[in-house]
Amino acid sequence: MERGAVACSRLGGQVLTGWHDYNDELEQLKLPALTLGQYLGSGHFPEATFESWESEFLQMGLYVGLTIWLRQKGSPESKPVDASHDETGK
Repeated sequence: MERGAVACSRLGGQVLTGWHDYNDELEQLKLPALTLGQYLGSGHFPEATFESWESEFLQMGLYVGLTIWLRQKGSPESKPVDASHDETGK
């Protein structure tokens, strides 16, 4: 439940900031501003959302890959790769 609330608030914040930023761009081009509904239907919203999510997935992928690599390299912070949970007690 808590993760869902955090995800929804992040997406809501992204929608609002993206909407204001896009309207600022339109204002510089002397074009009319979009309503929130128009912005959600525009191409800018999904593009900005997927760019943000792409960055998040890349960061998480690198974190997971580095964690696996360090564990297999024999990091003193991790148990042996082939040891079970019951053997190490951690």
